[in-house]
Amino acid sequence: MPRFFAIPLLFAAMNLSAQTRFNWQAHRGGRGIMPENSLPAFRKSLEIKEVATLELDVVVSKDRQVVVSHEPFFSADFCLAPGGKEIAKGDQKKHNLYQLTYAEIKQYDCGSKGNKAYPEQQKMPVAKPLLGEVLQMAEQYCRDNNRPPVHYNIEIKSSPDGDGTYHPNVTEFSTLVYEVIKQHVPLSRVVLQSFDFRVLKHWHTQYPDVALSALVANLKSAEKNVEELGFTPAIYSPYFKMILDKNAVDKIHGMGMKLVPWTINDVADMRRLKDWGVDGIITDYPNRIAEVR
Repeated sequence: MPRFFAIPLLFAAMNLSAQTRFNWQAHRGGRGIMPENSLPAFRKSLEIKEVATLELDVVVSKDRQVVVSHEPFFSADFCLAPGGKEIAKGDQKKHNLYQLTYAEIKQYDCGSKGNKAYPEQQKMPVAKPLLGEVLQMAEQYCRDNNRPPVHYNIEIKSSPDGDGTYHPNVTEFSTLVYEVIKQHVPLSRVVLQSFDFRVLKHWHTQYPDVALSALVANLKSAEKNVEELGFTPAIYSPYFKMILDKNAVDKIHGMGMKLVPWTINDVADMRRLKDWGVDGIITDYPNRIAEVR
C-alpha cells in the first residue's frame, strides 16, 4: 500500500471500528415515512433499533448557520413559502437558503404539503432544522432511551458552480460544519460524505480525524474515481444499481474500502446487496429493514 494512503486509512479504521453491526442508514432521516431531513424524521428513525446511522445533508444560511437540507433552496415538491403559499417550480431556486437568514428559513413549512413521490410519508408542519439541533436531539434521545449511540453520515452539498451563490467556498463551508460536529458528538461516530471531491480532498488534509465517504453517481470504475480523488476513502458509496454482483463488492473491499450503496428501497434489492456482502445500506424506508431478516 502506498505510504500516503496509510494515515487516513488508519484514522478511518479507528473511527469505524466501534460500528460492528450492519450499517443500516436512514436516508434524509427516513423520508419514505416522515418529512425529509426533519427532527420528527430523525426521531422516528431512532425508534427503529436496526438503524445504526442517520444520513443527512447540510447547507449554509445567509447568517452562516449550518442547516439540514438536501437542496440549497426550497423545493416546490414539498415545501411551502411563509404563510402557506405554494412555490412555483420555476421559482424554487429563487428561495435560496444561502440568501436567507435562519430566522427567515424557519418560516417555511416543508412537511404539511407532503411529497407525492413518497405516499407513505406522514404530513405535518416542519421547519428545516439546524445541524446542531439534530445532533443534540439524537444524542439526548439515545441517552434517555438507553439506545446504543447512533452514528451520523453527513453530506456537504456543494459544487463548483454553486460557490458564492448557493453556498460558501469549500474551506468556509467545511469549517462551519466541522465546528458544529465537534461541539456536539464524538468524531468517531461521524462520516463526512460528498459528491464534490474538492470537499473530500480538503477534509482529508485538514480533518484527518473524520472518516470520509466518496459518493459516486458516475459510470467510472472505482479505481478511476479513487485515482481522481487522490487517496483511498474509508467508504465508497455508489448508486446501488452500479453494484452488479458479488465480485464488484469484493473488488471494492479489496481496495481497502467499505461499501455503502444508496438509495435502496425495495426489500428484495436490500436482501440481495446484503447477501453480496455490502457493509451498509442507505434507505428511505427504515421501517422496511425488519423485513430483510
